[in-house]
Amino acid sequence: MLAATTAVLTALVVSATAMAHEDARQQPRPGKGPVWTGAWGTAVQRPIEGSEDWGPNWSRQGFADQSVRQVVRVATGGTTLRIRLSNAYGTTPLRITAATVGRSAGDAQLWPGTARTLTFGDHPGTAIAPGRDIVSDAAPLSTSPLEKLTVTLYFADRTGPATFHRFTTATSYRASGSRLTDSGGDAFKESTNAWYFLSGVEVSGAASPQRDTAVAFGDSLIDGTGATPGADNRFTDKLAERLVAARRPPNVVNAGIGGNRILNGSPCYGDKATDRFRRDVLDRPGVRSVIIHLGANDIGAPEMGDPCMGSAPHVTARQIIDAHKELIRTAHAHGVRAVGATILPMKGALFPVYSEQGEKVRTAVNRWIRTSGAYDAVLDVDRALANPADAALPRPGYVSQDGLHPNEAGFHAIASAVDLNAL
Repeated sequence: MLAATTAVLTALVVSATAMAHEDARQQPRPGKGPVWTGAWGTAVQRPIEGSEDWGPNWSRQGFADQSVRQVVRVATGGTTLRIRLSNAYGTTPLRITAATVGRSAGDAQLWPGTARTLTFGDHPGTAIAPGRDIVSDAAPLSTSPLEKLTVTLYFADRTGPATFHRFTTATSYRASGSRLTDSGGDAFKESTNAWYFLSGVEVSGAASPQRDTAVAFGDSLIDGTGATPGADNRFTDKLAERLVAARRPPNVVNAGIGGNRILNGSPCYGDKATDRFRRDVLDRPGVRSVIIHLGANDIGAPEMGDPCMGSAPHVTARQIIDAHKELIRTAHAHGVRAVGATILPMKGALFPVYSEQGEKVRTAVNRWIRTSGAYDAVLDVDRALANPADAALPRPGYVSQDGLHPNEAGFHAIASAVDLNAL
């Protein structure tokens, strides 16, 4: 009996130790080892087929004996870096055969001599359990604020459907076989505007001495719909440039998903915001503030007739406000400042999203964000974009061709309206 009890206790200790090692590898405890901060990030989604509006993607088919090269721009620099990979929506273990990171030389090209092999627990590859994320070991690559990097992942085995980010203003590339250190990029003959498995790049070192990350969390306005592809002119890009020019933290990570809602999830537009908040905001290292822009799609969904939305009920201002309060409480419980962004003008949209009842809801939510004091600070997106002649409309020069989403000038106006001291 004693021997059996001892064996059980030993097994429990071994299991607990293994879990502790796994947790330590994924999220180092404060005060232990390097101090990490988010330099780039994205929110992940379920695999789904491409479309005419969102472009083709490889998420449903996944990868097998292929290399995927993804280009990202980091908001800050450091002396070492690591990457974060997600199998959040996988149903089987995801096997990464090998991975590299290096400096981008444009398109799929890699600056010769800059490729660094990434390891995972000192191994060249790793397996990520379904529903889990993992971080690589630190790699000795010095980086500078606003520079572009390439992350190349090689999958020898079939991955199955890929956890991914559906819409980006950047381009990802695919090649047959292992092309981890190819500098010319000629082998990467296929491309899409989505990111696969990659959810973060984090840096440490002299250039990033503090745990300072601001996460922009929300819908297509945050994600960058309307921005010029490849030009890095989303709201978060413009805000990062302001912070770099002012030589001050924090660093900016983008956790927006086009079409996302605060009250309801959908197959195409991500889990509802209250469900994904922990993973996409709080589980990142060094987060001290979050900017939240949500509610527009909840208001507009009943008008759109979009089957990708799934359930699209009419919502009240009180329902949206209560969901915002939930996000604020969760942020504050983790010591994170919450900045509320008012909902952008919707009347000028050239697709069905606006209604008089919806406008009443938007106005009420915006009034609450501005005046309730529930948020630690306010980013007034509505007023930054509004037409002086009709506040329900955007300035003509501030929106893209769809009449709703900001263009480069509009994103610049929003970034300029941020109180840097509020972050």
